[in-house]
Amino acid sequence: MKKANISVSIIVLLILAACNKPSNNNQVEMDKLQFVDPFIGTGFHGHTFPGAVVPHGRVQISPDTHLFGWEASSGYHYSDTTLYGFSHTHLSGTGIGDLGDVLFLPYTGDFEGEKPVVSFSHDQEKASPGYYQVMVKPYGVKAELSATERTAWHKYTYPLGSEPSLLIDLGHVLQSDWGHHVLEAEMSVVDDYTVVGFRRTKGWAEDDPIWFKCVFDQPLKSYRLLVNGTEVKVSEAVGKDLKLMVAFGDDVSTLNVKVAVSSVDAKGAALNLSELKAMTGIEQVVAQAEDKWRKELEAITIESSDKAVLTNFYSALYHSKIAPMVFSDADGRYRGMDKAIHQSEGQGRYTIYSLWDVFRSWYPLMTLIEPERARIWAYDLVDHSQKGGLLPKWALNANYTGTMVGYPANAILADAWCKNLIDSVPEVVLNAAIRATQWHEAFNRGNAGTRAEKVMPKHIFYKETLGFVPQDKIAESVSYGLEMAYYDWCVAQMARMQGDSDVAETYSEKGEAYRKYFDAETGFMRGVNSDGTWNKDFNPRFSDHLRSEFVEGNSYQWTPFVPHAIEDFRKMVGGEEQLGVWLDSLFTTSSHIEGENASADITGLIGQYAHGNEPSHHVPYMYQYSDRPWRTQEVLDTVLYHFYTPNPEGIIGNEDCGQMSAWYVLNAMGIYQVTPGKDEFTIGRPIVDKAQLKIKNGECVIKVHNNSKDNRYVQRVVLDGRELKNHRFRLLDIKENSLLEIYMTNIKS
Repeated sequence: MKKANISVSIIVLLILAACNKPSNNNQVEMDKLQFVDPFIGTGFHGHTFPGAVVPHGRVQISPDTHLFGWEASSGYHYSDTTLYGFSHTHLSGTGIGDLGDVLFLPYTGDFEGEKPVVSFSHDQEKASPGYYQVMVKPYGVKAELSATERTAWHKYTYPLGSEPSLLIDLGHVLQSDWGHHVLEAEMSVVDDYTVVGFRRTKGWAEDDPIWFKCVFDQPLKSYRLLVNGTEVKVSEAVGKDLKLMVAFGDDVSTLNVKVAVSSVDAKGAALNLSELKAMTGIEQVVAQAEDKWRKELEAITIESSDKAVLTNFYSALYHSKIAPMVFSDADGRYRGMDKAIHQSEGQGRYTIYSLWDVFRSWYPLMTLIEPERARIWAYDLVDHSQKGGLLPKWALNANYTGTMVGYPANAILADAWCKNLIDSVPEVVLNAAIRATQWHEAFNRGNAGTRAEKVMPKHIFYKETLGFVPQDKIAESVSYGLEMAYYDWCVAQMARMQGDSDVAETYSEKGEAYRKYFDAETGFMRGVNSDGTWNKDFNPRFSDHLRSEFVEGNSYQWTPFVPHAIEDFRKMVGGEEQLGVWLDSLFTTSSHIEGENASADITGLIGQYAHGNEPSHHVPYMYQYSDRPWRTQEVLDTVLYHFYTPNPEGIIGNEDCGQMSAWYVLNAMGIYQVTPGKDEFTIGRPIVDKAQLKIKNGECVIKVHNNSKDNRYVQRVVLDGRELKNHRFRLLDIKENSLLEIYMTNIKS
């Protein structure tokens, strides 16, 4: 894959052209939907999709334009012109692709081959929250799409006098070149108006079944059913590559199709279709979706005279509310991590947890603006553990993918706990967190040959037996060692809150394991051999994707990953001044990355700081522990204004299920939680003039005084009339109708 680096100096800042002011400066009365652009992040490596979805919806009906390689992770890339059709499930901003289930493609007349050749252009394409529209070329079919939680509504307008047709393709997958393929499929034409089907795929998710039911509002005239490329003269078929070509009468100019999906069974898909029972047209579906998005976006109201800030902010808030996605059916049934069908108790179940990414900013944001959902998601992770045997790292449709580092669910649980969101069975929560840290050979034996065994990687064995992860025994040793030290600290935090002093003491000691990787001579975290010697081949700029001591990065980017022990790290590098010197070196050194197989995830570079990947996201705030705290504002100013832009290339790295966007939302308001699991928010560099957050039964207001692009430094901070000397506050200190005032200046302080 191609590696793309964007370098920005924090010393010489670019000057942006002034943006037009919105026509109405009263932000409260504005429809926030006008500032949401679903195309943001569909270019560069953002990997978002522009299709229709409702908040946390199971269905994401969106165009598939990219099938192979890294840029196919969401199925869509803004550089494309080929349209393969519209599938019903997609991932938002991931670095690996899956889903792309049940593809529909409208066309007219006949064609050669198994599938029509279709294209599109952006000048005939529109997207807004809950709605997508495009002209399907060369057939001249106008396609409009909308969604509810578990269904999609398709409206196709065909040219007059054409032969309206529709392809339903169950053989379609994303990233088949990365091993994604169909294991089995079934499809049946039930009557002139109804088609049902099923398929099971294997890819990033090891075993992923899905059922669907679709209903046309026009009777089919004829159909052709193909099995592995061969037409069969039956109304139902099984196989791995099933395609159904449906033709409608010449008098049909508009076709509406209702589609529901389920991961439980065919009964669930039929039941989920009831979400559309009161709908008579796509306009109603769109209106309902828009109402849901308005309600979600009302969580935060900002004021700014900069239209780019408004667009970036509400598009980021939109992207932060796509995942996790509802996984239970309308009757509450869901497929558990044990593959059995269970009944949820009222709150429903979710999937698509990109935990390694989202614990850093997304979950802290959710605890702030929707704590009840944050509580539900924490307990949902515990349910994953109870059904499957371990907390997940990256849960995908009742599958352990084993993706990324350590056991990040512990960070989510610790953050929920410190904010009083763990309000029942705390001993069950703590035990699940502890179990995730321990080596379980039986779990791996039971999941041998599947991605699930990566949830219990050998790194944990070495941590538990040697006290560190040796680089001569296993790859990615330092990244795992640093992250597991933080996650063990999270266990210690939970144990203290539970009153278990023995566990707290044990895991506090484990949480100090980051010290084992710090080489005082070089000033960097470095690979350690099993005999305790340093890795002799050390270059802090070197990256070797999946094969070095560092995950998706190098030592420059991973050395500061001590979010729970920044004060101790300051001592390790030599004190406040030396911490400032080390950070200045990080941000001002050359952005050149060495290594022929350097990770493509290293993007958004300021020096060697990589904002396009998550391990760096807390690092600007480490300046506040040094002798030059104002540098935090300088770095944040650069990132906020130059790495987030209102265009398809406007996200500097993988969106990662809301993490990149949540980082922007928090930091644009001027606040950030450096250490999830510790209820402490820090003041950064706000770029909005005012933010009103709906909290509890009232509202918290963040008022920024003297805000401008020149006044980027924080002069003082006042919370409810009390000045915050250290510029930090607790979420539990925020009351209904609290006022947080941030005074800005152009003077470093």
